[in-house]
Amino acid sequence: MLRNAILSLILLLSCPVKAWVNVGSLSVEGLQNPLNVESPSPRLGWIITSSDRDVMQTSYHVLVASSPELLAEGKGDIWDSGVVRSDRSVWVPYAGPKLADNTRCYWKVKVATTRGDSPWSEPAEWGMGIVGEGHWGGRWIGWEAPFEWDIEDSHSRMSSRYLRKEFNTEKKTIKRATAHISGLGLYELYINGKKVGDDVLSPAPTDYRRTTLYNSYDVTDLLKGNGEPNAVGVTLGNGRFYTMRQNYKPYKIPTFGYPKMRMNLIIEYTDGTRQRVNSDEKWTLTAQGPIRSNNEYDGEVYDARMELGDWTLPGYDDSAWLKAQRAELPYGTLRGNTSPNMKVMRTLKPKSVRRLGDRYMVDFGQNMAGWVRIAVSDVAKGDTVTIRYSELISPDSTQLDVENLRHAQSTDRYIAAGTEKGKQWSPKFSYHGFRFVEVTGMKDLKPEDIVAEFVYDNLPDNGSFTSSSPIMNAIHRNAWWGIASNYKGVPVDCPQRDERQPWTGDHNMGTWGENFLFDNGTFYAKWMDDMRESQREDGCLPDIAPAFYNYYTFDMTWSSSLPVVCDMIYEQTGNSAPIIRNYGAMKKW
Repeated sequence: MLRNAILSLILLLSCPVKAWVNVGSLSVEGLQNPLNVESPSPRLGWIITSSDRDVMQTSYHVLVASSPELLAEGKGDIWDSGVVRSDRSVWVPYAGPKLADNTRCYWKVKVATTRGDSPWSEPAEWGMGIVGEGHWGGRWIGWEAPFEWDIEDSHSRMSSRYLRKEFNTEKKTIKRATAHISGLGLYELYINGKKVGDDVLSPAPTDYRRTTLYNSYDVTDLLKGNGEPNAVGVTLGNGRFYTMRQNYKPYKIPTFGYPKMRMNLIIEYTDGTRQRVNSDEKWTLTAQGPIRSNNEYDGEVYDARMELGDWTLPGYDDSAWLKAQRAELPYGTLRGNTSPNMKVMRTLKPKSVRRLGDRYMVDFGQNMAGWVRIAVSDVAKGDTVTIRYSELISPDSTQLDVENLRHAQSTDRYIAAGTEKGKQWSPKFSYHGFRFVEVTGMKDLKPEDIVAEFVYDNLPDNGSFTSSSPIMNAIHRNAWWGIASNYKGVPVDCPQRDERQPWTGDHNMGTWGENFLFDNGTFYAKWMDDMRESQREDGCLPDIAPAFYNYYTFDMTWSSSLPVVCDMIYEQTGNSAPIIRNYGAMKKW
């Protein structure tokens, strides 16, 4: 028996380990398959997976091709790195020829390790963005004034603007199509009746006097070729571009302008030709749509009686719409977004739904940031379903406690068309910090009619923690939910009251701990750019970055976030680019 056991062990150890080594997920500049890379030397990364211990990379071989077919054949017609003796598997610079705008690159890697060689990885891709103003087509469009029903005050009520354009494709077969779009403050893009992507509250906020961000999407499958008609629609939200509190403390709170957008849709055909559909004054616009107001602090008002029908489909009658205006050019440079956008990351069912007279009190059992999605039924035309949000509740559990919201109204309103039968609705351009919601205007609200949607930047978890201590587990859980709730394109101090600002001191040394919970390296690298762009000529860094409040106090604790967080990114992720990019600003400070 002993002899047979020893023989089995020897045979097991002598088996080749080559099959156990593989290459996991691939990324470019920390993002999976980005389509708006602007760096001339994008940096690549990969994860080695193995069932063994002490597996160390000794070399790598990268292939970059212009098509998936060539890559599958093992042809790196754009770049073949050859075998490079190195243990580096993150931030590996592309060293091929200069890439043109809108170029798609398909790549894979294989590695040699101390325990054997890997096979080729599954392919990944990246796309180049539109680099520089001279390479963009079309214009910024919008409407450079309030409409007569809009209210501009400390609780601004600005209706959404809807823009549309119809066009015919020029050729039969589409190879691929890419939409590059910036909508300020926020946007949703539709093509032929379907929403593009699953991002929400895009793009991320910036100091619009320095940078405006655009996103890029592969929309090949949404377009109709063969000369058929197509339609593009864009809904614009106010976001932080059109400041939530107009004419309120103008010495402190800057304003940037009215909502506007710019888009380049680039269609590539199989015969090598291209067609561009750009934003210009030939687009039509209306503000007579259902989103009557959207304000980050106060919530959203949606009037279903004013729904526009199939306005994102071809053939829609927009003869009553206005001609879009050529909008004032934002001063900030258009740059590709380098950090994942926000998404609905989780949904939560209510822990309880209690009827209190003509209203319902809903408890989701967890404090979070986002909104609720509600099924609207049996509401008379013109009646309003009101959803109020709160983190706290009165001692007798019958009233929301909203004292900590200060001036933020944190209320969504849905005005019914009278034809709703379980229609699903949620706001598009506002979010709330909450655990409890109060719903009025519904005759019957069942637990299955309402869910909470938890919204934050699409950052994967870096790790998990559990122990035998319920207290330690609760501390970790509360920290996770609190940190995630404050990821809103920038790291804000709170997601509920009339502040929600990216105070630099609030995310200083704390970022080191956060990084053990979330893969937030690109998120904070973007914030370091925000800090640099907010720096004054004399070197002073703000207490808030981007400087949505003009607080420049030269406070050592707050402004030290620039070197401290740059150091965190390097120490925790190996990314030296934020230090290099911001070294001049740190030295000046």
